[in-house]
Amino acid sequence: MGGGVVVAQGGSSNYEGRVTGFVVITCLVAATGGLIFGYDIGISALVSSFFASTTTRIFGRKVSMLVGGVIFLVGAVLNGAAQNVAMLIIGRLLLGVGIGYANQSVPVYLSEMAPPKIRGALNIGFQMAITIGILAANLVNYATSKMKSGNGWRISLALAAVPAIIMTVGALFLPDTPNSLIERGKGEKAKEMLQKIRGVDDVNAEFQDLIDASEASKQVQHPWRNILQTRYRPQLVIVCFIPFFQQLTGINVIMFYAPVLFKSLGFADDASLLSAVITGFVNVFATLVSVITVDRFGRKTLFMAGGTQMFLAQIAVGAIIGSVFGVAGTGSFSKGMGNVALVLICLYVAAFAWSWGPLGWLVPSEIFPMEIRSAGQSINVSVNMFFTFLIGQAFLTMLCHMKFGLFFFFGGFMFIMTVFVFFLLPETKNVPIEEINKVWKAHWFWGKYIPDDATGLATTHVQPKDA
Repeated sequence: MGGGVVVAQGGSSNYEGRVTGFVVITCLVAATGGLIFGYDIGISALVSSFFASTTTRIFGRKVSMLVGGVIFLVGAVLNGAAQNVAMLIIGRLLLGVGIGYANQSVPVYLSEMAPPKIRGALNIGFQMAITIGILAANLVNYATSKMKSGNGWRISLALAAVPAIIMTVGALFLPDTPNSLIERGKGEKAKEMLQKIRGVDDVNAEFQDLIDASEASKQVQHPWRNILQTRYRPQLVIVCFIPFFQQLTGINVIMFYAPVLFKSLGFADDASLLSAVITGFVNVFATLVSVITVDRFGRKTLFMAGGTQMFLAQIAVGAIIGSVFGVAGTGSFSKGMGNVALVLICLYVAAFAWSWGPLGWLVPSEIFPMEIRSAGQSINVSVNMFFTFLIGQAFLTMLCHMKFGLFFFFGGFMFIMTVFVFFLLPETKNVPIEEINKVWKAHWFWGKYIPDDATGLATTHVQPKDA
């Protein structure tokens, strides 16, 4: 049996509305929260995401984004002006807190604001901003490494204030989502916002679904306790494994340690930095593929196609490095062989950029009902940041001990996660976010966990499918 899903005819509501310029611009501005990710990651982001969950639920998604931007900005200023190690440490901690808030609130904001038919494309704007942030960080590092004044490191750290200012100013002008407004008792304002972002006056059907979801949400007094209930088991499993697998692709190892990796493969210092810039450009442009295709072909197709390409690229890179350096780790690349390794790594980065990269943020943000959505997104961020930190700390040791076997290690996980997605992830393409329980109820394996009175199931009949 596979992970196929059939929703009965008429199962998903066809809400009135059209794609408006207002909602597109709003989502693009919100997505700039991803820019700051390229400058810093850390364990403080993990911890702060739990506090961000409460902020997001009580005060709204917009406030969380604003708080994240301001805190990140303060951290960037401290780092740029640092006179001692203590200022650097405090600054880096604040950068992590800002990222925790942004990663918790921005994907949820985008999923709630976007029309179902283009929710994937607009949500992936967040990943696009992340890739631009990473590329910007690589370009800054490349430029400042050539400075002879000795202040290159200070300029590099201080420039983190640029994405923070963009995010903070953008958040000031953003409206909050109708879902969040209803959740905080602002029904009339929520309906007006829904009409504005959908571009029509008749939004009664969608508005009523939001009201129903909010009423169900109010019955949940302790989302962190409730998320452990059996009825939320499918979402909890997926939101833990998707970010876990995303980091076990090894992408952050490649992107953040690319100069070290390329230098160990025989590239000169400048060449290794330049190679990191090249992979950064590949990352940005390949993400566009996901923006164009995610709402046409669906999440599962991209997950599996990207996973397969990444698996093949990792195995090929491992085999080439193994043939040149061997177990002893001695040898050197010829120029031609080095270029082949670079091309394969770029193919790997491209596959990640249109699959596991954006979908690792999109899917967890759209699979939860409203009552546990903020808590669920915090778990997503926390698992992601924990394994980002863990693998980042272990990478150099693993590279020294496993050598070319490190690529086989990540390749093995690519195979496992692709199989996992095929069997256990339902397709969420074009499904209204407050009706997402319909696809869980229809799933061949997860359906038994979803009760008949779950949010969004009252008026819909769903049929499980064996694939």
